[in-house]
Amino acid sequence: MNNKKRPLIVLLLLLALALAGGAYWWSHRARPAVNALTLYGNIDIRQVQLAFNDAGRVAELPMQEGDIVRKGQVVARIDPVRYQDAVDRAQAALLAQQSELAKLRAGSRPQEIAQARAAVSAALAAQANAEATYARQKTLVDSGFLPKQSLDNVTQQRKTAAADVQRAQQGLSLALQGPRKEDIAAAQALVKADESALALAQRQLADTVLRAPDDGVVESRILEVGDMAAPQTPVITLALNNPVWVRAYVPETELGKLVPGMRASILSDSFPGQSFAGWIGSISPTAEFTPKSVETTELRAQLVYRVRVYACNPAQKLRLGMPVTVQVPLLNNPPQATSAHVCQH
Repeated sequence: MNNKKRPLIVLLLLLALALAGGAYWWSHRARPAVNALTLYGNIDIRQVQLAFNDAGRVAELPMQEGDIVRKGQVVARIDPVRYQDAVDRAQAALLAQQSELAKLRAGSRPQEIAQARAAVSAALAAQANAEATYARQKTLVDSGFLPKQSLDNVTQQRKTAAADVQRAQQGLSLALQGPRKEDIAAAQALVKADESALALAQRQLADTVLRAPDDGVVESRILEVGDMAAPQTPVITLALNNPVWVRAYVPETELGKLVPGMRASILSDSFPGQSFAGWIGSISPTAEFTPKSVETTELRAQLVYRVRVYACNPAQKLRLGMPVTVQVPLLNNPPQATSAHVCQH
């Protein structure tokens, strides 16, 4: 072998060994830990269809589609006249029954007791007169000056007078004792029933005003002024846009890294450099094939789990259907209670 070629061959062998060692190191190197899990999905907005609890004709509908509403704001009214009449009637019935209960609790009036006492005195006087008449008639009958029939008549009058005394004394006793406890209890029950009827009528009157359950945007007006509203007929569709939630999907291999309550950040191409605070809301218990809207070459044949990621949206920048990226930190991100992730309105 040519001496000039020998160093070149050695150099080539050393280079081959170095390449082989590098390839071995690359294939067996320690893989760096992943600090965040990236998910992809679309914004979904929670919707609520507002309807009245009772039937009535729509009298006021101040909100237009696209209007921003606040929690508790009036969005519609129905004609309250019939419900106001029901309240007035229930109030009158309650007042009448309360008066009846007060009368029973007050017992007999002094005049009623005095009248009962006078009745007893009159009965006693009549009894005394009947006894005297009986004594005179008995003497005359025994002497033969009057027939026995006369004695029978005064005897009956004597018994009637005694019965009248007993009846008057019982009337006085009832006047002194007052109404029965059972009558008072029955009157109290009727008062409670009338109070409940009034409360129901007042609740129905209050329900003629439809209020927003939370902050949101009017998405559609289903009825108009003059239409008949009913509990089964929505009046307005309200989009609750703070928080919104992202419908994302996680592969089964990454599922163990997520726990409901973990913090997350939502990114959108519409707002580069800006992130929206969020948290993992729920994870579907069943697997499904990757939806077409988020399918990639790597995920086409995989089963995934649907994840709901809530996001605060105070400025209403996140809109329905918007594609977003979700970043979930995997370090120092313990799950928290849902109440800790309340968005500021």
